[in-house]
Amino acid sequence: MVVPDLEVMVNCAAERSKMDFNALLQQAQKLTHETQVSDDLPRVERTLPQVLQATQELHSRVTQTGAQDMQAHILLGSNGIDLPKISQKLETLSSRKTFEPLDPIATTDVQNFLRNEKENAILAVIEEVHKNSYLSAETQKWDHMMNDWKQEKVKLMNALIGPSQSWIDIRKGPEQTILNETTFGGRSSLNSQEMAYAREVHEYNKLVCEGAMRPSLIQRFAQVAESFNDSRVNDVWEVMKYMTNVTPIPRSQDPMKVRCSQHLFINQAKRYLENRYKIFMQTVISEHLREARRGGIPSVLNLVGSFVGLKLATHGLNSSFIGLQDGQVDGKPLWPMVYYCLRCGDIASALKCMQMAGQGHEDLIAVLEEKCHNPEQKTNPRLELQIRMQYKRQIRNATDPYKRAVYCIVGCCDIQEPHADIAKTTDDFLWIQLSLIRTDGDDSAEHLTCSGLQSMILEQYGEKHYNANEQPHLYFQLLALTGQYEAGIEFLSRFEKYRVHAVHIGLALNELHMIGGPRNLQEPLLSVDFEDPHPMRRLNIARLIMLYVKKFEITDPPEALHYFYFLRNLKDSEGRNLFLVSVADLAIECRDFDLLFGRMQRDGMRSRGLIDQFETVHIDARTVCEMVAEKFVKKGMFEDAIKMFDLASQQEQALRYTSILLSQVVHHANKEGSLRERVQRMAHEFTERYTGAEKNCDSQTWSTFNLLKELAAFFDYYHGKNHQSAMDILERIKLVPLRMSDLDVAVNNFKRLSGEVCKAIPDLLLATMDIAYTKYKTMKGKDVAKFDDLGKKNQLSYLREQAKALTNMAAMVPYRMPGDTNSRLIQTEILMH
Repeated sequence: MVVPDLEVMVNCAAERSKMDFNALLQQAQKLTHETQVSDDLPRVERTLPQVLQATQELHSRVTQTGAQDMQAHILLGSNGIDLPKISQKLETLSSRKTFEPLDPIATTDVQNFLRNEKENAILAVIEEVHKNSYLSAETQKWDHMMNDWKQEKVKLMNALIGPSQSWIDIRKGPEQTILNETTFGGRSSLNSQEMAYAREVHEYNKLVCEGAMRPSLIQRFAQVAESFNDSRVNDVWEVMKYMTNVTPIPRSQDPMKVRCSQHLFINQAKRYLENRYKIFMQTVISEHLREARRGGIPSVLNLVGSFVGLKLATHGLNSSFIGLQDGQVDGKPLWPMVYYCLRCGDIASALKCMQMAGQGHEDLIAVLEEKCHNPEQKTNPRLELQIRMQYKRQIRNATDPYKRAVYCIVGCCDIQEPHADIAKTTDDFLWIQLSLIRTDGDDSAEHLTCSGLQSMILEQYGEKHYNANEQPHLYFQLLALTGQYEAGIEFLSRFEKYRVHAVHIGLALNELHMIGGPRNLQEPLLSVDFEDPHPMRRLNIARLIMLYVKKFEITDPPEALHYFYFLRNLKDSEGRNLFLVSVADLAIECRDFDLLFGRMQRDGMRSRGLIDQFETVHIDARTVCEMVAEKFVKKGMFEDAIKMFDLASQQEQALRYTSILLSQVVHHANKEGSLRERVQRMAHEFTERYTGAEKNCDSQTWSTFNLLKELAAFFDYYHGKNHQSAMDILERIKLVPLRMSDLDVAVNNFKRLSGEVCKAIPDLLLATMDIAYTKYKTMKGKDVAKFDDLGKKNQLSYLREQAKALTNMAAMVPYRMPGDTNSRLIQTEILMH
């Protein structure tokens, strides 16, 4: 019974296991089906051992790369990037082999060796070209930047407005110019306009040097400018002719303070604007003669009547003619007639118009009568006050713009009113503003001050408002008409077209003592002085001239000298005449000493140079030559310094520096064109001219010079193998001992020698020893008869004694011999024993 039960149980268990496997198989198939249907995950076709192996490999890589690499793997892997593959690709990409020399290979592989050599040569050429290109580009870049900066620096320094403090100096630098043919020197840097002005400057300076009456430079320059056929330039000079037609300013006073205190320019500026407007009226009428219907007796009143009638007929609907009041005069509106009479500067005609108008304007008539009868005197303050009160009560709101303008001009009312309906041009605006100025006014609220108008033109409105870069001549006229000559000249000099005119305006005003200069010549072109009224500027006329002259000073030194002559009354920081300093600098730059200063003749007289035409009590050619020589000495250019000291009749300095140069080259062999040959030639010239003549030099200097000349002759004989003549010189000057008995004398003489001669002693000892040794070898090698044997021994003994004396002197003199002088002397002496 037990066995069957066990069998049944086994069978049942098998059936259950079979059912469990079937269920598991169904679930697996279902899961596989779902996995294949899903597109989110890829299908895994790995067995369990393969999955285990891949997991172990991944774990080993992660643990080896470290934490940072593991984080990089995780970060990039989350975005679908396979970092190991990218690393392998990057390792294969190496640019090092592209531009580096190839690795050497075995010399037996000829083909690969030749290929490597070829590629190495190509790479070397590429690298060299790359390096040269880089250096060239770098050099050009810095050169360009430096040139740009130099130009900007000059512009900034010239235009900079600063206080009167110490300022750096602008050294003269090279400037590219357009060269033009001229009769002097072959080529010139002056163009036709500059040359025309330069000729006038030359004629003016000639009259000044001769002591003749000085002409007006303004008039002369204006005549020169007329030949240029440029109306704008003519207008500029016309303004300056008006502005300089004032009472001369005493040389003892500061022109800036006189101008600001007396306001000499106001009446002249108004007169220029009034005459200019009168010409404008005549031009308009002449162009419309039929419409103007001008007739009767020629007068300003008749001219104004025709002009007003023409404007009414042509511009009848213009806003400036709307709302005219108080009737007419001779068929023309009253107030336009009065205004344009005043605009032409004819107060009498304006008064006549007011009188013809009838009653109701008594106060205005009274003021005009006073101005007409006493134009230079101050207007009655009571009458002006009544006009201002009347203006405030009635006229301010009047519809007639001309009436308002007349009251403002005559009574100085409402200085803030622009009168835009009437003042259509800058000239009109400026004329009205000048008419409102009261030089004796103390109430700034009621009067327009001169300083206020200048600030308005220069600072409040400025260059941008007047479009000065497009019309520089107009802005200059505004500055000049408001008495700001310095600022106007500096502004005009910024423009290449007008620079030449600006410079000569500055020269003319400087000769008239109408330019305010700085306290220190090292200041910029335009500067501010704290003691001057605001906004006045001071012009550095010396810097203006130097900046202008540097363009042509090398090619045209005669013209440059004439411009520098305008600086004769100025002193530099060391108290020296600025003209002389400028000429000295010019001589160093152009190095044409013969042209500038002449040359020394054999009779000791100096021929005339360009500088001699300016010779006065304060200007001496010898002073300039001495200044140039001192500058050359500071630069170590002794050869040029000697020539300039000679021209300056400074024989002491000329001989001294000649000795210094001779001591440096006296032992050299003479070669054509060498420094020694040139210095020796100068020394011979000095000997010819100074010997027997009176000379201002110390006896020690003259003795040193002569000794060095003798040494130069000795070394000439020595290098020419003329030993006997060389020894004759040594016998005469006794600088070195030729026998032992001469030793003490030579040593004592050495102690009295100058440093220049002492410097040549070592080379003199070596040369003398070489002569002795040469004679010794020659005598030693001679075959002589027995009866001459004694003479030969005596001669050899004498040469040995001579060598010993030379060696002893080198050891006894209190002078450190350079190099191996002592050892060479001793070795030669040993060879002779």
